[in-house]
Parts: sequence; structure tokens; C-alpha cells
Amino acid sequence: MSRARYEVDYEDDDYDYFPDESYGMHTGDPQRDLAYERQLPNHASSYILPDEIKSFLMFFQRSVKENQLYDISLCYERDFNKLTERYFKNSSWPDAESIQAAVGPDLVFNILYKELYYRHIYARVQSGPSQEQRFESYYNYCNLFNFILNAEGPVRLELPDQWLWDIIDEFIYQFQEFSKYRSKLSGKTDDEIAILRANPKIWNVHSVLNVLHSLVDKSNINKQLEVYANAGDPDSVAGDFGRHPLYKMLGYFSLIGLLRLHSLLGDYYQAIKVLENIELNKQTLYSRVTACQVTTYYYVGFAYLMMRRYQDAIRSFTNILLYIQRTSRMMPPGSYQVDLIKKINEQIYTLLGIALTLHPMRIDESVHMQLKEKMGDKLTKMQKGDMQTFEECFSFSCPRFLSPVPPNYDIAQGNFHREPFSLQMKVFREEIQQQLAIPTIRSFLKLYTTMPISKLAAFLEMSEEDFRTHLLCFKHKMKNLVWTKGTSGLAGDFQSASEVDFYIDQDMIHIADTKVARRYGDFFIRQIHKFDEFNRSLKKPVGP
Repeated sequence: MSRARYEVDYEDDDYDYFPDESYGMHTGDPQRDLAYERQLPNHASSYILPDEIKSFLMFFQRSVKENQLYDISLCYERDFNKLTERYFKNSSWPDAESIQAAVGPDLVFNILYKELYYRHIYARVQSGPSQEQRFESYYNYCNLFNFILNAEGPVRLELPDQWLWDIIDEFIYQFQEFSKYRSKLSGKTDDEIAILRANPKIWNVHSVLNVLHSLVDKSNINKQLEVYANAGDPDSVAGDFGRHPLYKMLGYFSLIGLLRLHSLLGDYYQAIKVLENIELNKQTLYSRVTACQVTTYYYVGFAYLMMRRYQDAIRSFTNILLYIQRTSRMMPPGSYQVDLIKKINEQIYTLLGIALTLHPMRIDESVHMQLKEKMGDKLTKMQKGDMQTFEECFSFSCPRFLSPVPPNYDIAQGNFHREPFSLQMKVFREEIQQQLAIPTIRSFLKLYTTMPISKLAAFLEMSEEDFRTHLLCFKHKMKNLVWTKGTSGLAGDFQSASEVDFYIDQDMIHIADTKVARRYGDFFIRQIHKFDEFNRSLKKPVGP
């Protein structure tokens, strides 16, 4: 479909509305006029769409019906956002009934439009979605997934990978928000609580898990990934549904969705297990959506951190931070993804700072420099064992945990939404308290090759018995299960990558410095290449 079939003029501020005396005098400001029209009685039947919105919706619908991926991408990623900024920056788009005059009774397009409509309410409307809108959005997702999963053969629908990812991502986000909403009972009316009590299956964790697992099974994505990892042809095991791009990508994104959901529930083992057929730390054809890639490594790194697999967490965080450095310039300016990835980027740096404090090791020089710039003071405080700084960093960078079960509705003024976070914070705090003395012990061990236990214990103002316990803790905490190439994310070998190693003979500590020498040559070569690229970018082509 040619781009010329639809063009939005974003410069002209004057639009002609259909004349209707019952609307009174228009102000000339599209946003104010639309807000005014929404306040009128019988809004659904009397609402007049501006010509520009109507043209956009008709073109969008035609593009979806004809599976024109390029035009769908333009409508979804560019035009919808620009029209939102112009007309609906802080208010909702017209509801599905109000656009019927433009698009007619098109089942598929109406479901897709509602997905965008409710997502926009969650993101932009200041008051947030009402209880009814939360329910309606859930039913709309049910209609969408039933349409895709219950068909006898692959449905005739193609959507851009970015939209498919956003559908899965938003589905889990709205479940997360509903769990939080459901757990905050203060301020709710008796009717609202009664409705919640009477509808336990709305946004139920089992229904969300069922959707994600059904998409994974329907697409045969695990078999495809297994064959793909062995350099085979994924289509040979995909089946009719799995060969269709819609099912294949929804299946892949659902695996990442399961990773996220299990992490939000605090089941980190299961979170990593669902990715057993995905090759981590490697670019593949399946990882073409930047937001999906960033989300994957954020949750993988966090799960490893909570499982005390610090080396794997550090590697995951470092790899994705380097990926963000390379791709951030290619993202379109003003895209919502830019703000989203910028926030996650800050969270990942904070988690990396926590991991490196607990398990010091060498990382990429550019990432290390950025880390020191962003977290200089906090890193110093954490290295000194400041528990409050650890807690602040964890609170900022952790996922927003949720409870899979409804609260006790009989406690009308109860607020249970922070309980999952408090539980995970307690687990994190206990782990940190076990390691508070390790950075200090490490700093002393670096100064000597041999040292009597009694003397070092006196330096640290500990009894010899307590000091021996801390030395054993040092050995235990510095030995991690580390992923090895070619294995699943849960497999690995026990390794110790501490900068300082030691053994105890009688009452003497024998220390060996295992610190890897800095490779200055590699560092300078990288800087020379960067300087050379910078010089070439400054050169302007000389005309004839």
C-alpha cells in the first residue's frame, strides 16, 4: 500500500468539524472541543470525530485488514502517538462505540483499537482507569487471545513485532496494576469491594499464566529455539501455527513475559527455567525488539542477583548496558521507548553497583566509567557497609513485586500492596547483613601475604571465633554457580572469581592476590578506534 494513501498534516491548526448546532460554539482548540463534547449527554451516539481522526482510523483499519505491515507500523508507532499529543495528551481517545461511524462493525480492528484505547488510559489519563475499565480491558484481552488461540488454523492477521511485544508487555503490566489496585482497600467503597469479591477470576494469576503458556505451546517456540540453537531450520518443527510470524513472535515474547511474571512473584528459579531454550548473551533473529531485549536482561540479571549468582548477574547487566550504548542513538527521538529504556538503564546500573559491591570483578571499561559517574557516592557507602544505601538502591532498582492472591476483603482499611516488596526486601536485607564484614576483610587481606588470625581479628575488633566464622562466610559467598556456554541458564560450574584468595594453616592466614592485571593495550586500542571514528565523523565531504 502506498504511503500516499494517507497523510496527516501536523502543521495546520485549523480543522473543519461536521456542523451540528446542538454542540454550540467551538473554541477552535481541538483538545478543548473534544473535552467539551465528551461531557455532553449520550456521548457515544452524538460524538463527532474530527476529519483527521476519522481519516487516520479508516486508513489504520484498511492497513490491518490488508495486512500491510509497513503502513500498520507507521500508524502504530508514529501517527497514533502524534495524534495523541495533539488531541488526547491527557484524556482518553474516543471509545469503540464512538468510532463505529468511521470503521463499522469490524471485530478484529475493534479489539485492536480497544487494546490501544485502554493502554492509553493507563498511561496518560491522570485519574487512571476506573474499576469498570480495568474489567473491560481484561475482557478485551480475553477476546483477542481467544481469537488467536481458538482458531482452527492460523488467523489471517499480521502485526509488527513491536506491537506484538507491547501487547504481551501491557497484558502483564495491567495484571500487575490490577493486583496492586485490588490490594489497596483503603478508599474503596463497599460496592467496589463487593464487585472485587464477586469476581475473583478477573485478572486471576492462573488465567494470565494460562494465556502465556498457551501462546508458547501453540507456536512450538521452544522446539523452534532448540533447533535454531543447533543451526537447524526452526520451520521444520514449527507446525502450521509456528510458521506464522504472529504466533512465532507471540510465543517468543510470551517466554519473556513468563520470565517477568515469575520474577514479580519472587520465583527466580522458574523465571530462569522458562528461558532454557533461549541463548542468552547472544544476538538472534528473535531479539529484534529493543524493549524486549532490555527487559529480558534486566529480569535475568535480577533473578541471578537474588539467587546469589553474582558473576552471571554482572555479565547480564554489563552485556545489556553495552547493547543500550550501541542502540540508543538509533531509537527515534520522542519515542516512548526512549523514556522507558532510559529508566531501566538507570535501574540496571544500580543493580550492577550492588552486584559489584558484593562480588568485585573486572568489567568493561566504558561501563565501569559510567557506573562510577552515576553511583560514585553510593558505591563508596555500600562498600563501607551502609545498610540504608543498600536498601535505597534495591528499592529504586527492583521490580514492582505483586501478590498472586486476593487480599482479605474483610479488613476494609487494609493496604496489602507493599507486602510482596517488604518480603523481598527482607530476603535481600538478610543476605546483605551476612556479607557486611566481607568488604572490610577483603581490604585487609589485600595488604598482606601472611597474617596471624589473632592479629587480623584484633584489627577488626572481633573475637578469633567470630573472625573465623566471617572468613568461612567469605569463602562461601565468593564461590558462585557460574553459567557456562552451551548450557541452560540454570546450569553451570562452581567458581570463585574473588580478587583475593586465601587458606588457613593452623593459626596463620596465607593470602594470594588473584587480581587479573589490567590489559592496558586493549584499553588504548579501543580508545584509538573511538578517536579515529570521531575524527571521521567531523570530516565534511568536499565539493567538486
